[in-house]
Amino acid sequence: MRKIEHIGIAVKDLESSNELFAKLFGQPSYKIEEVESEGVKTSFFMCGPNKIELLEATNEDSPIAKFIDKKGEGIHHIAFDVENIHEEIERLKKEGFTVLNETPKKGADNKLVAFLHPKSTNGVLIELCQENTDL
Repeated sequence: MRKIEHIGIAVKDLESSNELFAKLFGQPSYKIEEVESEGVKTSFFMCGPNKIELLEATNEDSPIAKFIDKKGEGIHHIAFDVENIHEEIERLKKEGFTVLNETPKKGADNKLVAFLHPKSTNGVLIELCQENTDL
């Protein structure tokens, strides 16, 4: 893992959260996009060299809707940039981590993503991100 790629925050209302975080960071979101396969609409902010991703559920069965129902709004995941997501998945499986999706999938912000189960990472959902050169 090379660096923290972004921190994901689950929100109930993306529009009002965008206003709040724009005030917090002194600048608007630089990208808003929907990831239909995950039932989520995302918004990205820069904070210095770091990225913050806001996530709003687009349907009640999405992972974000379930997270908010269970835990409320707040930090949902920490994403790490990796050079080769396939090699990193295999390495982490050998180290005993539970990988939720062994085949990377298309995520927001032009990334291939895979997740580690929070039960194997002290309660923190970990996302692995690799720039998707195929998009």
